[in-house]
Amino acid sequence: MNNFSNIKELLFALYREEKLLTEMFKKRKTTDYKYEYALDLVENNDNKLQYLIDRSVIRQNGNNIEIDDLYLQFFEQVLEANEEINTSYINENLEKVNQNIDYYFNEQNEQRKYEYLRIIKNTLRKIGIITLRNVVDLKRNIDNTFKSEPNYKNKRAKLINLDNKRKDVIKLIEQTEHLITEDDITFFKTATDEELNRIIVQLKLQLQKCMHNLIEIERQVIDFLNQIQQQSGIVERLRQIKYLKDQFILETTTDIKQTLAINSSVTFEPKPNYPLKLSLEYLQTDEEVFTSIRKIANRLKSRIKLKQPIADKISDEYLETQIEEEVQINLEEAKNSFLAGSHNLFDFVMNYNFAKEVAFNERVTIYCQMVSQYEHVFEITEQFDEKEEIEFAMIFPK
Repeated sequence: MNNFSNIKELLFALYREEKLLTEMFKKRKTTDYKYEYALDLVENNDNKLQYLIDRSVIRQNGNNIEIDDLYLQFFEQVLEANEEINTSYINENLEKVNQNIDYYFNEQNEQRKYEYLRIIKNTLRKIGIITLRNVVDLKRNIDNTFKSEPNYKNKRAKLINLDNKRKDVIKLIEQTEHLITEDDITFFKTATDEELNRIIVQLKLQLQKCMHNLIEIERQVIDFLNQIQQQSGIVERLRQIKYLKDQFILETTTDIKQTLAINSSVTFEPKPNYPLKLSLEYLQTDEEVFTSIRKIANRLKSRIKLKQPIADKISDEYLETQIEEEVQINLEEAKNSFLAGSHNLFDFVMNYNFAKEVAFNERVTIYCQMVSQYEHVFEITEQFDEKEEIEFAMIFPK
């Protein structure tokens, strides 16, 4: 087996085959991802697939391939798409904290003591993140199991196992809280580090949030188990009734007729029908009723053609053509006149004879429009002047 020589080679390999790995990750639940499918995604280059197989990025099993467990677990954890509830990882980190606390007290060198402190801070930070992810994954797995698992026995067994996982997470949370509040109290008082204090406060908040969610998860699991028990009992009784019916002994071996006769449930009653007659005046005047009648007629494929009222003739005065003229200012023409002269742009615009009467504020707007549109043919200087409380740049033709 070949290994990647450095992280640059690893990242380049993942980036180059990102199309293949993305497709395989989407179909990671299937067990028959064919080698030929992968070839289509790497431009039928067998060497690219063999490169990933040699470095254990993907594994080949006959004519099927799949992403290696190491990379699959990495992708699922980073994308928060994993379904495994890994409580052992939290326990390992707790042991790691205890071990490094001992190393911290045994060490006399300040630099090495700081290294142990840094490991403790990083591990506490990871404990909070991992615990939150486990709680989220636990809730998602419980929902998916109850909604997707078709087998009642397997559904109940899976929910019980997930509930045991919930209990394990609670124990680890209690151990973590005990660690940072009661155990090794000397360490957390001795290692006066501001970042460590912030991490502990954040960790307590995360653990408190997890506990609240775990209480809700416990209630949900109990509710799901009760529903499964009730549904399985109903299904079992229905199977028994169907068996007796198929054997033509349902009426002779049970009291089903008497039971149904005295049962007044709404399910066994005929659906009542309440005829409602609308007034003729209401049917003739209401527009919404007319629309509803048309829809019903179309649905019933009625051959009766409803004659719509004809609108009155349009008056001739509405058909007369009215022309409205508006004089537009030609900026292109004004620009050519300015380039032919030697005045500055602001004075030119103020004195220019436009095709219509233009007020002072409109001329200032025209000045700004010409600067924004034709600045490439203007010489914009750093000199400024002022007129009627408006300061403007001195601009001349190039």
